[in-house]
Amino acid sequence: MKAAEDVPASEQPELFLKKLQQCCTVFDFMDTLSDLKMKEYKRSTLNELVDYVTVSRGYLTEQAYPEVVKMVSHNIFRTLPPSDSNEFDPEEDEPTLEASWPHLQLVYEFFIRFLESQEFQPSIAKKYIDQKFVLQLLELFDSEDPRERDYLKTVLHRIYGKFLGLRAFIRKQINNIFLRFVYETEHFNGVAELLEILGSIINGFALPLKAEHKQFLVKVLIPLHTVRSLSLFHAQLAYCIVQFLEKDPTLTEPVIRGLLKFWPKTCSQKEVMFLGELEEILDVIEPTQFVKIQEPLFKQISRCVSSPHFQVAERALYYWNNEYIMSLIEENSSVILPIMFASLYRISKEHWNPAIVALVYNVLKAFMEMNSTLFDELTATYKSDRQREKKKEKEREELWKKLEDLELKRGLRSDGIIPT
Repeated sequence: MKAAEDVPASEQPELFLKKLQQCCTVFDFMDTLSDLKMKEYKRSTLNELVDYVTVSRGYLTEQAYPEVVKMVSHNIFRTLPPSDSNEFDPEEDEPTLEASWPHLQLVYEFFIRFLESQEFQPSIAKKYIDQKFVLQLLELFDSEDPRERDYLKTVLHRIYGKFLGLRAFIRKQINNIFLRFVYETEHFNGVAELLEILGSIINGFALPLKAEHKQFLVKVLIPLHTVRSLSLFHAQLAYCIVQFLEKDPTLTEPVIRGLLKFWPKTCSQKEVMFLGELEEILDVIEPTQFVKIQEPLFKQISRCVSSPHFQVAERALYYWNNEYIMSLIEENSSVILPIMFASLYRISKEHWNPAIVALVYNVLKAFMEMNSTLFDELTATYKSDRQREKKKEKEREELWKKLEDLELKRGLRSDGIIPT
């Protein structure tokens, strides 16, 4: 078939349709030696189509829409190879790359340029880019190939932007994918990409926020913190949470209480992530909201500072390097200092890691400068409590010693060594 530039302008829209129909043929890329000539021919045709939609005008006739969607559907919608979550570890293993990528990439490239074209009319396209199309598109986000997920992210973003009637449906389906991921499978490759799309969707939410959006935050985004593979999408998840709080500061309390509820008990790597996210939240928190959650929050931070894992303790102590957090602590030092004091004082005397001890000394020094009277009171109370504890400990030891002596005497008597 002739190239588009060799054909009169009046015939080009029809040639465009024919080339789209040709590209509906899908080849087997697992067999590397079959149909080599036809594969190369299709690749060059796809390249022509990409160039054509980028520079041409007047090609988007009403007949073109169903043909474009048909060609794209034929190529991208397929059953993804099964990925046994027990075998494939996205943190450790190399992903399986899509064999048909030489064609697939061009199909995605073409579709994105089609959606971005100045001539694109959503009112015509919505007959073909519908809920069924979106559902199939979302299923592809489970592809192991990160290149494909990256293209899908752009495609879904464009569809969300152009089709107002599909927005609620897209949000609901992402919601369903996340719920299934958290409560059933714990396996879905495209969580990070979907969260990235959500980040910009949340950014565009109108105020006041709808109940549906608040529900999504509390019932879906917060429980996402519980999954094992959190590190793969934590940055995107934290970004979404912060976007919500910048939109509506009154959500701060339920968010922080939710994080404290799901705080990791046995995974120090996750604890470090939680502490990092909390700092991002505290960076945008309003002082009125801070007062509501300071007690449970600093009880948790106190536990983290006392962690035997030095990275957890270090990450928690870094909060005192943050100017805004320091100003909040200073305003509320009469509440926070009593919560933190015992842990800090004990660590300053007993911790095995000199770097942690140095950080703790800096924190104690900061507290002393903030509120020296309270600091002195707490020091005196701590020391007298410790003395009382030591006294009790000594008494306990003496009691045990007496009991052991009595036991020993009783044993000797029963052996006839000491006369009764």
